[in-house]
Amino acid sequence: MRAIGGLWRWRHNPLCRATDLAEAWAALTGLLLILFAAPLTGVLVGGAAQDALQRSMREQHEARHRVTATVVRPLERSPLTVDPEGASGGSIRSRVLADWTAPDGSRHEATVTAGLATPRTGDRFAIWTDGQGRTVARPLDSATATTHAVLAGFGAALATAALVEAGRRIVVWRMVRLRYARWDREWERAGPDWGRTGAGG
Repeated sequence: MRAIGGLWRWRHNPLCRATDLAEAWAALTGLLLILFAAPLTGVLVGGAAQDALQRSMREQHEARHRVTATVVRPLERSPLTVDPEGASGGSIRSRVLADWTAPDGSRHEATVTAGLATPRTGDRFAIWTDGQGRTVARPLDSATATTHAVLAGFGAALATAALVEAGRRIVVWRMVRLRYARWDREWERAGPDWGRTGAGG
């Protein structure tokens, strides 16, 4: 609003300099870019990120399989860990020796982490594996993908607004430097005669 007010104020002002008008136009252009280009950039980046993440999620769900594992035995003196990817953001997990059957029919036995606070032999729990039965991370879910896409779009919009504002400040700084340089040249021309009687000025 200050930019629009500045342009209106300088419109027919006899004291208006070209640099004053240019600064007001630079401020108005920067404001319009922040209001329109930054949100548009955020929407485009967020949409692209959403498409890429959803495609990755589908590929992960096709390549990874949820299988049921059985506890062979709990591991002694195994510290409990917190799973940051748990549904509650902090599921308790413990290390156990477990066996499971892979999607291709092969049998596997290995040390894994189970979502069991007090695991006992014979307890069953779910793990994620690839087609050959090797344990893998849980595939990305739709809600997490959407959250990451929104954050990417928001970050892109903020970055665009910051770049526009930085560009505006650089342009105005250059204008001020040129104005000061012009003043210095004018003072140098007027300096030798400044204050002399009959100097005509």
